[in-house]
Amino acid sequence: MPTQIFLASTLYGAATLAAALDADRFGPADRRVLLVSNNAATPETTTALDAMPGFERLRGRFDEVRSWNGAIFPFHPGGWSPRGDDVTLWERYVRMLWDLGDDDVELAVESIQVNPALALAQIFTGAPVDVYADGLMSYGPTRNKIDPLVGTRVRRLLHLDLVPGLTPLLLTEFGVEPEIVPTEAFLKVLAELGEDDADAAELPALEAPALVLGQYLSALSILTPEEEEELHVRMVRGAAELGHTQVVFKPHPTAPARWSRTLEKEARAIGVELTVLDSPVLAEVLYQRMRPALVIGCFSTALLTASALYGVPVARTGTDLLLERLAPYQNSNRVPVTIVDALLPELSDRAAVGEARADMGTGELANLLKAVGFAMQPQIYPGLRADAEHYLARNLTARTWRYFKRRRLTALALPGAVPSQLAFIPRNAAVRRVARRARSVQRSLKRTALG
Repeated sequence: MPTQIFLASTLYGAATLAAALDADRFGPADRRVLLVSNNAATPETTTALDAMPGFERLRGRFDEVRSWNGAIFPFHPGGWSPRGDDVTLWERYVRMLWDLGDDDVELAVESIQVNPALALAQIFTGAPVDVYADGLMSYGPTRNKIDPLVGTRVRRLLHLDLVPGLTPLLLTEFGVEPEIVPTEAFLKVLAELGEDDADAAELPALEAPALVLGQYLSALSILTPEEEEELHVRMVRGAAELGHTQVVFKPHPTAPARWSRTLEKEARAIGVELTVLDSPVLAEVLYQRMRPALVIGCFSTALLTASALYGVPVARTGTDLLLERLAPYQNSNRVPVTIVDALLPELSDRAAVGEARADMGTGELANLLKAVGFAMQPQIYPGLRADAEHYLARNLTARTWRYFKRRRLTALALPGAVPSQLAFIPRNAAVRRVARRARSVQRSLKRTALG
């Protein structure tokens, strides 16, 4: 039997793997190795997965735990991959380091298109690969073109059913079939994590508070730190306007402490009792222990787990700003933002939040994501052009324009690129000649001015 290596960087991802193992989604193995990777910008100052509260509840599913950071030290997991000529040397090294010998190896990784998953797949050349998704990005296109020597080895995509009825687009260019990790198995694993008493004393004893989820979007260069502070303040204000007097803020593990102090000042000013959590506990554990009356966030996957898996009311805010700011258009966060924006009510819309009203059904969302996916990665998914053209020709409205950029549609010659009355221009040779001449004159004038 083979040795199975499971690469994980988050407790949520490890919980997904544990649920898949409990549901017999992996075949028998001689050994099961959990390979832990800390992908934080500064891993030395961030709690690793195997040191987080609740991890001991998952450890029993694996025969041993190894560190990817330790194996490639001093390189960073997110920025290192083996040079082509060194792949054989690295395979020999990790086989020796992890006592693999000549074992056949099977890999289970997340985010195969980037390191460290891609690096691991390159080192174990020829090993079959299972990809598991622990978030909403699985519903979007593969963010980079993957070497066929890696992509053709992927057997399946394991994913949680966060949007029932919606099929993932990730890796379909290689004919990879999606496979759902049973919700019941995942909830059972999360219940185990919720039973861990290691951090119970640090959680507040509140009755149905509003829970605000931070994401640290400034680290992704989407927002400035000041803009993200204001976004969190808006979340607390919105909770207060909906009548919540107790609010719990769960910051991103790598967020700066000054954000919580800013929120505390605002909370005092509007008469809200604010609790800031310092423990790196999963949001899903909070759902079980605190029973929040409302969960507020921007586009966190935890919003969908709250809604789809726990039936907790949710609200989003800030997605309109992110849809405008995300650059380039191919940014892989675009699909998660689109899904949350389309499915969840806006925090400022009291009626929509109260009724848990979505702007879009799953069927319409599926068609929208085909158009967005093609616009993001037309070279990887050329077969989606007809779907994109059909959607854009019939569904571009004031509501759906937010998901597209006119410049992008123009570059891809898609409907919506120019007003319909001017649609003849790109096909008119005389107009194109005049435009080229005008641009040439403009460049000449600029050169003269600079001279």
